[in-house]
Amino acid sequence: MDTLRAVLVGCGNMSRGWLRTITTIEGLTVAGLVDVVEDAARARKDEFGLAHARTGDDLEAMLSAVEPDIVFDVTVPEAHAQTTMTALRHGCHVLGEKPMATSMDDARRMVEAAQRAGKLYAVVQNRRYAAPIRRVREFLRSGAIGPLTTMNCDFYIGAHFGGFRDHMPHVLLLDMAIHTFDQARFLTGLDAVRVAFCKEWNPRGSWYDRDASAIAVFEMDDGVVFTYRGSWCAEGINTSWEGEWRFVGANGSATWDGGSSFRAQTPEERCGLIYKQRDLALPELDTAGLSEGHASVIRQFVRCVREGGTPETICTDNVKSLAMVFGAIEAAERGQPVTIRI
Repeated sequence: MDTLRAVLVGCGNMSRGWLRTITTIEGLTVAGLVDVVEDAARARKDEFGLAHARTGDDLEAMLSAVEPDIVFDVTVPEAHAQTTMTALRHGCHVLGEKPMATSMDDARRMVEAAQRAGKLYAVVQNRRYAAPIRRVREFLRSGAIGPLTTMNCDFYIGAHFGGFRDHMPHVLLLDMAIHTFDQARFLTGLDAVRVAFCKEWNPRGSWYDRDASAIAVFEMDDGVVFTYRGSWCAEGINTSWEGEWRFVGANGSATWDGGSSFRAQTPEERCGLIYKQRDLALPELDTAGLSEGHASVIRQFVRCVREGGTPETICTDNVKSLAMVFGAIEAAERGQPVTIRI
């Protein structure tokens, strides 16, 4: 097996989770670590025993020196576009943190650059990679509750991150709702065509500088309506990080708490004011080998680089989830509906 060489860019706290997986993949070696503060790169090198890895604070210089196959982008959102474009220009495949970019113009340029270079560029959407969401997706696609008409998700967590998120504009929509919007597309196979309404605000008592709460209503393919309500500064009775979902079909409904709690019903007898319902069960799926979160994304990406194939979260797909984010932001700023543009 030929060894693939990788450079990881961005050696903050999040890089630990990436390196825990990267350093266990056979045939993959970390050839370089880059951070604007080189001491952070040196710290990760020592922490993970990467004796042969170079460290530096200049990505261009690192790529020229080690000529890696893959760049892992774990930088802050504002640096994603520049990091990805630089890596692609040097002929590297790229797997990056979400969100893909902090503007749709940058995202489009990144997709075009990957296509021009003939390299894989994918984005981490770790919440796709868990057994419960895949079972719910299979249930919805089975038609057990009929064609989907309505989908709702609530997300309420009081998250005290500190750091860049406390000062980030559109922090909930751009840094977190990207997960929920991508889940909506993943669960249903539908894309958003229009933002009918969106409002952002920063509630009293918020520890964020900018809007940390939002409500959005999307029109999806096939006339399905998707509503999102969320806050990152809501203390008490938190939802899961995956949100709490309700799916309404033409022949029944289902709820999912983002974890192990799932319930679905369809009419048993069609008579009377309110029909008697019967419970439906989730299908059993073979989820052996499915790791939680980042590990599955990283492993799948490396496998595609080595063997061919397309990662599930390839940029040409993920840009559709990002377009929902920026469509919602635009609708909130303009106070009127917005057509989703890729």
